Amino acid sequence: MKYLLFSAVLLSCIACNNSKKATSGNTDPSQLDGTWVLNYISGPRIAFEGLYPDKKPQIVFTVADKRVSGNTSCNSFSGPLVVDGNKISFNEPMAMTKMACPGEGETVFLETLKKINTYSVTDGNTLNLIMGDIAMMQFTKK
Repeated sequence: MKYLLFSAVLLSCIACNNSKKATSGNTDPSQLDGTWVLNYISGPRIAFEGLYPDKKPQIVFTVADKRVSGNTSCNSFSGPLVVDGNKISFNEPMAMTKMACPGEGETVFLETLKKINTYSVTDGNTLNLIMGDIAMMQFTKK
């Protein structure tokens, strides 16, 4: 009986460790490398085309240099890339140009970016930036 109980506990520990490995290391940050163009953002009551009538926001990841840059559809930004497995953060201070921007697009983009805590890349062409379990932003590889 003790042997059976010990075996059950051991198997459950092994299963627990394997599931942690599968969820924590399943995303290769090098998939982020390159330029990504925003095609969806969650939350605003204004249509996507109304937020970004002239130019869509872009993010450029340079994983080797641990840098992120891009534009908000109006202003340019750059800063450190904070990524660990599929966890990502855009809360570190970033350098940003200060042009006056029409509409709410830039504010919506930046406020949503601050909420992101994970990401996923599908088929090498679609980047989802996720808050909790909700895809808040979706980008297409340029």
